[in-house]
Amino acid sequence: MSVTARPPGPPARSGKASALGWILTIGLNVVAPVVTYRTLTEGRGWSEFSALLLSSAWPVLDSAIMVAWRRKADEFAVVTLVFLVITAVVSLVGAHTARALLVKDSGVTGLFGLLCLGTLLAPRPLMFYFGRKFATDGTPASTAWWNGMWRYEGFRSTMRTMTLVWGVAYVAEALARIALAYALPTDTMVVLSPVMIYGVLGALGVWTAWFGRRRAAEGARRAAEAEAEAGAGAGAAGTAATA
Repeated sequence: MSVTARPPGPPARSGKASALGWILTIGLNVVAPVVTYRTLTEGRGWSEFSALLLSSAWPVLDSAIMVAWRRKADEFAVVTLVFLVITAVVSLVGAHTARALLVKDSGVTGLFGLLCLGTLLAPRPLMFYFGRKFATDGTPASTAWWNGMWRYEGFRSTMRTMTLVWGVAYVAEALARIALAYALPTDTMVVLSPVMIYGVLGALGVWTAWFGRRRAAEGARRAAEAEAEAGAGAGAAGTAATA
């Protein structure tokens, strides 16, 4: 397939399925952990460490729901569950203090950044699978469309660039949060830590959407130019043949 061929557009998406997926993701990964921590420490008398550890169960539930909903464990769900297991194991070893747990949590996001960078050496980088989760609604048609886009060189380059940027950003974010965990009070970091995590995620999401649109526009322009040149060449050949 020519690298200048025009990629097919995505199939129609289910708006309700996409909206429900985003509501579950934000609710179980952002809102529920913060509310659980606040409720347990301020109303139930739990220790900060125990409250933080229990709050991390919500993302596990999110992954389980997504697996049950789509009836298969895709690569995104597998990566999420692996990191949640790593988080739980890391949380249970070493010092059992709230600050230590915050530092360990920062280390896990740093590992995510390193994983992104490591997958640049794999056949397909991590952002390919993340993109498939959030750019499709999980139906067989939309999944097949996304998988088929890999044959285009511009798409492959875009996925690798995105993976590089996400990896570097999360390694830097983890290092900053570890430093702040020792510089700021624990109560402050309990609020600031998820803000940093999802603030970086939001910034990366905005950049990713902009970069993806930019690369798609560039690809469409190059394809149109190639089609115009091919048409002009065919016209010239036809003229010469009839001369």
